[in-house]
Formats: sequence, structure tokens, C-alpha cells
Amino acid sequence: MTIAELAPPGAEPITLAETKAHLRIDGAAEDDLLAALIRAAREHLEREAGLALIVRSFRLYLDAWPESRVIPIVRGPVQAIEAVTVYDDTGAPVELDLAGAVLDGAARPARLLLPAVPGLPGPGRALNGIEIDFTAGFGEAGTDVPDTLKRAMLTHVAAMYELRGVLAPAEQPGALPAGYDRLVAPFRMRRL
Repeated sequence: MTIAELAPPGAEPITLAETKAHLRIDGAAEDDLLAALIRAAREHLEREAGLALIVRSFRLYLDAWPESRVIPIVRGPVQAIEAVTVYDDTGAPVELDLAGAVLDGAARPARLLLPAVPGLPGPGRALNGIEIDFTAGFGEAGTDVPDTLKRAMLTHVAAMYELRGVLAPAEQPGALPAGYDRLVAPFRMRRL
């Protein structure tokens, strides 16, 4: 199971102005650096917690249909399933009708229950023969993201900003601040 991001987020969960106020920075001399650190903090948090903070499109690739008809989607919260495509033996895409499918997008992981129809078309490709396009995220803007996650990002950006002379933005995150794990813990996906 592989998930690919189809489009970048339209905004960041925290703004440059919020970040500069948190760091007590005046002026615009380090705006580019701060924007890069904000992006690094978001990407780190999303990777660690299995979240999409700002709504955007993703594609889930599967090799075969699960016997249980329940497909876990480990990037959430899932807002909608846009399309389910199966590639036949000739490599041609066949879009499936989603009527009867049930989405539990708030679960961790989110779950898509396929309809109980006999004979779902099997993929003709051995690998990645099934594609599920979906949108995930808390909302379109930072105001839709839980404040706890925004606070975690601000503290993370502050810790990375302290290391700005040691690590380039592309090498971040270089440190996680004290308390970061406690802020993010309620949103992490539990795995056994």
C-alpha cells in the first residue's frame, strides 16, 4: 500500500505572521527561511502522525482487493473518496461505481468499506493495479487545524530556528522541542 500526494496544500497551517509573532521577529529579512521551516515542521508532523493538516488530494495504490472488503487509509482525516480505478489486463483504466461504498473518514486509520457486490474486477497489473483517489485534511485553512497541532508546529519551528546557523533548511528538522511529543500524541495513530 502506497500513498502519493497529488497536489500540495493551498496554505500552511500556521502563517508567517503567526510564526514571526511567536519568535518575536520584526522585519522581513528571514521570511524565506521561516517559510521553509514552517513547511519542514508541517511535513514532519504529517509524516509522524499520519495526518494531512490542510485538505488536498492523495492517491492510494493497492495490489489486490482485501478479502474483508475494508480498505484502511492511513492518511487522514479523509474527507471524501473521489474515484476508484482498476487497471485491466490490457492496462486500460476502469472506474468503479462507488454506490454502496461506506467511508469512515474520521477513524484512525480511515476505512473504506466496499459494497458487497459479487465480482469486483481484479487488477490486471501485479503491482499498483488499484488506485483510490481521496481528499484528506482538517480543512482549507489553518483556522481548521486543531490549535494543539498548530502549537506543536510553532514550538518546532522555534527549535529549528535556533539551529539555523548549524543546519540548512533542507536538513531540518534538526531537533524536536521539549513537550512536542505530548502535543502531538493524541493525534498519532496507534499501532500494535
